[in-house]
Amino acid sequence: MTDLFDITQINSMTLANRFVRSATWEGMASEDGAVTSKLIDTVRDLAAGGVGLIISGHSYVLPEGQAGPLQMGIYKDDLVDGLKSMTDAVHQAGGKMVAQLAHAGTFAAETLTRTPPHVVSLFDGLAKTPRHELTISDIRKLVPAYVRAAERAKAAGFDGVQIHAAHGYLFSQFLSPVYNRRQDAYGGSLENRSRALCETVAAVRQAVGPDFPVLVKINAWDDVEGGLTLEDSVAAAGLLQNAGIDAIEVSGGILTSKTLSPSRLGINKPEKEAYFEQGAAACKQALNIPVILVGGIRSLEKAKELVAGNIADYISMCRPLIREPGLINRWRSGDTNPALCSSDNLCFRPAFKGEGIYCVTEERERSE
Repeated sequence: MTDLFDITQINSMTLANRFVRSATWEGMASEDGAVTSKLIDTVRDLAAGGVGLIISGHSYVLPEGQAGPLQMGIYKDDLVDGLKSMTDAVHQAGGKMVAQLAHAGTFAAETLTRTPPHVVSLFDGLAKTPRHELTISDIRKLVPAYVRAAERAKAAGFDGVQIHAAHGYLFSQFLSPVYNRRQDAYGGSLENRSRALCETVAAVRQAVGPDFPVLVKINAWDDVEGGLTLEDSVAAAGLLQNAGIDAIEVSGGILTSKTLSPSRLGINKPEKEAYFEQGAAACKQALNIPVILVGGIRSLEKAKELVAGNIADYISMCRPLIREPGLINRWRSGDTNPALCSSDNLCFRPAFKGEGIYCVTEERERSE
């Protein structure tokens, strides 16, 4: 029987268990996106706490793709040494780490980038401030930007890369009919909407070689009217498999999905867990590559059910590991109580103040 603590492989990367720290925004980098000692300590604690695979915070591949303050960057060679310090710390603690490569698209922080956010399509109601619609030339420049970012990740000692195509960021916008209203080769049919992402995956695969793991994170559905559907998501995943990815992480929702956002509130009972389970199951049935499921998983029992039931190959979590970086070791030791995370999303507030993410609720409970 498949076990959560099996030793497994994704391409050449050997993992100690089936638990993944999903990417987030730590808010711990320097102003230019460089790694800091605080960020190194954070990922070291995750590795020491038993997480099999750490996916880095979303790292912008171009300056205009920055999503928020103190976000980690991977857009220039000067950042490689700091990134190497981080992967060294993870490896010394017995962990593995993949770099998530991202571009925020319309959700880029124009107050930081000082340029209109780049979007797949311009249309009425998209935003209250100016946007730049990507030209064909712009799209063709995206591919080498991701290739160079992947090469930097490999040089910095990451064990693989993950291309972020979920949550309404740029590649998610290409996939989604609500954002992609283009009339050229990059819009219209699902094949066309997948084209920019598949071209990027294929180019990254060629650049990093056949043995270096390349992953993608994708929405199962957008949870907005007119957005990406599960049927199209699974079809896109099949195209990505053909383009050369080694695993797919299934998430859902976009930043404007409100109560149906990727990080939902109040996950306090089993029936609220794994809210993208149906998406993972559909991908698992259709694909021949490992499926990673994220979204509200809080209990070891649910994690076991998902893996034993062939819904997913790996269990991905983020907020529980902000409060308990040692959660996986706790579960492995026999303390199988659910994660202490209350899913209140208060952990992100300190990051906007420049303090980095941490569990505000835990800090308050300690002081009471």
